[in-house]
Amino acid sequence: MRSPLLKSCLAMLMAVSAACGGVTEPDVSPTSPVGESTQAVLYPPAAPASGNILDSTTYMGRVNVPGSIQAQYTTSPQYFGISFQVRPSSTVKLEVTHLGSSMYLDTGLFLYGPRQANGSFGTTLLAQDDDSGYGELSRISSVNLAGGEYLVVVSSGSGVGKQFRLQMDCLAGGCVSAPAPSGYALQLQQESLTPALEETMNEDVYWGCEGACNGWLTAYHFAWPYTDPPTLAMATRTVEQQAHFQTYGYQATGTFPYADLEPRLLPIFSTYDVPEQMLATYGNGTENVQVASYASPVQGSDFNLFVILFPESRKVLVLEQEHFW
Repeated sequence: MRSPLLKSCLAMLMAVSAACGGVTEPDVSPTSPVGESTQAVLYPPAAPASGNILDSTTYMGRVNVPGSIQAQYTTSPQYFGISFQVRPSSTVKLEVTHLGSSMYLDTGLFLYGPRQANGSFGTTLLAQDDDSGYGELSRISSVNLAGGEYLVVVSSGSGVGKQFRLQMDCLAGGCVSAPAPSGYALQLQQESLTPALEETMNEDVYWGCEGACNGWLTAYHFAWPYTDPPTLAMATRTVEQQAHFQTYGYQATGTFPYADLEPRLLPIFSTYDVPEQMLATYGNGTENVQVASYASPVQGSDFNLFVILFPESRKVLVLEQEHFW
């Protein structure tokens, strides 16, 4: 049995320990609202003025699920964007794998979407992760998606010269969407021109020819829920049904890459850099932009019409020119 003196000493020691912080409660970290890791994550790409996070990334194109892609960082920090399409109620796994990635690489994963009808992925994060994978690599083990097209961003703050490999797997729901139906026509939604192009077309081009020519530009966007890429034929099927097109009796004269468009335009368009403005405004810098051309048999002036497809940016432009005799 302990003596009264020993009991008194023990009581004093416990009191001093509590007062001095000797007994502590374990820290409890709050649950992260998105993603899996409660560790500090790498910074996501900055939200651009456009409201489309894609514009803050180095876009690598679209990859089917399941599938993978590799790329090498050339700057720090750098954000690679990869898009993928899934069916409604799909569950996917996204991982920067040890196999195919450089040693000592530190990455972050960020998921956005689905892509809206205007072509934007928005800036709202659906999921994110820092170090749940091998070493300092990233992994989103499971995320349920409502369907559509999504953008995954693989970032690194110190990865110059290093390579990553992103693996995307389907865990449930089938994931893979169907190809577009045979004879499909794009469902085009008209959008406003940018202020710069609006001024170029309505002021510079209109007055620049001194009454000898004219030009019109219409911009559209379209949704794309299919696995195969949209085609120029899908765009022309829609444009050819427009009342204006049929009024002028336009007849097809060929298809060609965007690089061959400028020589077919009136000089006034080159004077005001219309081809360059269109490509910079509506393209992503890497996609294969294609053009279909038409001519009208209407007498009195030369009418030409061009349908321009930006397949990855989900944009269609219709450019029309008139040259008076």
